[in-house]
This record gives sequence, C-alpha cells and structure tokens, in this order.
Amino acid sequence: MERLLLTGGAGNVARLLRPLLATKPGRTVRLLDVKQPNDVLPSEEVMIGSVTDPGFVAQAVDGVDAIVHLGGQSRESQVRDVIESNMYGTHVLFEAARSHRVGRVVVASSNHAAGFHTRAGEPLAAEVAGRPDTLYGWSKVAMEACGRLYADRFGMDVICLRIGLWSPAPPGLRGLAMWLSPADGGRLVEACLSAPSPGFRIVWGISRNTRRWWSLAEGEAIGYFPQDDAEEHADKLIAEHGEPDFVNDPVLNRVGGQWCDVPLGGAD
Repeated sequence: MERLLLTGGAGNVARLLRPLLATKPGRTVRLLDVKQPNDVLPSEEVMIGSVTDPGFVAQAVDGVDAIVHLGGQSRESQVRDVIESNMYGTHVLFEAARSHRVGRVVVASSNHAAGFHTRAGEPLAAEVAGRPDTLYGWSKVAMEACGRLYADRFGMDVICLRIGLWSPAPPGLRGLAMWLSPADGGRLVEACLSAPSPGFRIVWGISRNTRRWWSLAEGEAIGYFPQDDAEEHADKLIAEHGEPDFVNDPVLNRVGGQWCDVPLGGAD
C-alpha cells in the first residue's frame, strides 16, 4: 500500500497513528481534514475539505491504494450532525472509493456501536450485533452497514474497527479492559492494510490487556497481535479511582460504559 488516504488527518487519533504509518519506506499518506494538520511529515500530503463533499472526496481518493477512515463526528451530538458527518460522509467516501477502484477501506467504528452489550460471557465477539448507546453509536452501526453493503455488492475489502480507548495511556478504569495503545493501534491498522483478501470484517480495537473481556480472535485472524497491556498502568489508576468491579459496576460491565446514560443528542 504505497499511497494511503487518511481521513480525519488532523484529529487526535490520527496524531497517534501518522508517525507509525510514515515508518514504511516509500509510503505516502494523504491527510484529509477540514482543518490543517499539525507537524506535517515529508511523506504526507494535505487536502483541506469535508468528507461530505462528493467532488472533493473524489479528488482525494484518486490514485490511492487504500483508505483509513477516521474522519467525522467523534462524539455524541445532534442527530443532523451525526447523520451528515458520519453516515452521509461515509457513503460519499465509499462511493468515491468504488468509482476510483480503491479496493480496501479501514473504517474507524467504535465500541459505542455495541455499547449496551454487557459482560455476560467472555470473550465478547467483535461481530456481536449492533446495540448503540447513543446517536453517535447509531451512526457507527450505520457506517459498518455501509461497509458491508460495498463489500457484498462490489467485492471491496472492508475492515471495521470497534475501537476501545485509543490513547497514550488508559484514561480511567475502563481503560484497564479496553485500552488501545498507540503502538498497537499502528499494528492494528497495518494488519488491516496487509491482510490478504479479508472481505468484510469487524475487529475490536484493543490491546492485549490482562483485564480485557472482548475477543482478540477476530484481530488475530487478520494478523493483528497486540503487544501492550494496560495492566502496566493499573497501580496508578487504582490508587486514583479505587479497585474496579467489572462484574457489578455498570460503567465497567457495559461496552459503552457511562455513554449508555448520557442524554441523546448531547443535550445538557
């Protein structure tokens, strides 16, 4: 994959991922975002615009070998925001990929697409049916379904990543189970790009955390073998927040945690 399109190229996750994508010799990464990314690397190109603009997206996908789709609304918001940015924007991207014969798209879905699943059995399969916890989570289920449509109708390779907490360190007790380290995030995306003929897949985006209760089998099936463990941060987190109860605490035993209780649409 010599030339990649990375949507949401100025976002927080992209800032973690971009240096790792750039380590492959000869690769060019085209960054797409509505704002200018910081610290653009010599191997990066920048295109400023929205995934909801079909003409602009058609130009952005021209000549790329694969797409990593991180762009869109990244948190709970009003229904028009999530429909426009996530659902419609994802359709625009897939249609441009189809028309330009881009055969592989990696989609940043979210744990919130499955937020109301609980820790009833271990491990929880990555392909469990969507149970969104928010309008944002609903939009991620729709993004996955759009990927399924284009995989089935047009034979595209589409891998949807139900991402846990992709951050430099676990941001709280939930992270002991669902953290995705920056290094493992890079490993996950590289596995998605290099897996031979994966078809349509859904994979949990987590590290090899000791306290995980989501399955790694689907990731391992495409060559993703995470190496980091949130347990390295456990002492600090427990000292700050107390001992976690992953059996009875609804913040910890639901996939979506506290997002299952936030007002829909981001209302106060």
